[in-house]
Amino acid sequence: MLKAIDIMTPDPVTLSPDTDIRTAATLLLDKKINGAPVVDAKGRLIGVLCQSDLVAQQKQVTMPSIFAMLDGFIALSSREDFEHELQKIAATNVSQAMTKDPKTVSPQTGLEEIATVMVNEKLYTLPVVDAGRLVGVVGKEDILRTLLGQQS
Repeated sequence: MLKAIDIMTPDPVTLSPDTDIRTAATLLLDKKINGAPVVDAKGRLIGVLCQSDLVAQQKQVTMPSIFAMLDGFIALSSREDFEHELQKIAATNVSQAMTKDPKTVSPQTGLEEIATVMVNEKLYTLPVVDAGRLVGVVGKEDILRTLLGQQS
């Protein structure tokens, strides 16, 4: 059975949390990748920045929904979600736009589990972490390559 270590891209392109948004967007486009892990100065994974995080900067702000009941107001969405949305829209660097605490896999995670996570959670870039350190990335293209290789 194929595992993450068999199909991952080792030594992936990474971003620093201080990288400005324009530089990050240019890098993703130039490298033709959907996303990149964000690592701190010690090489620890702290987030992932995907094209969808950057596209979110162009969306309209969704005002929190509330309704009145017995002379009171009840929020249907949290203030934290609204603030997070505003922060992403106004982001000037990677740390403000990235997805924090991303879903990860280990080098020994099987291909079927990786595919299941990607589909169920609508993820296209999964960092591969071993003992707290980033060792690679599995992207949707890596899975497609294995499918083509198995059919040949």
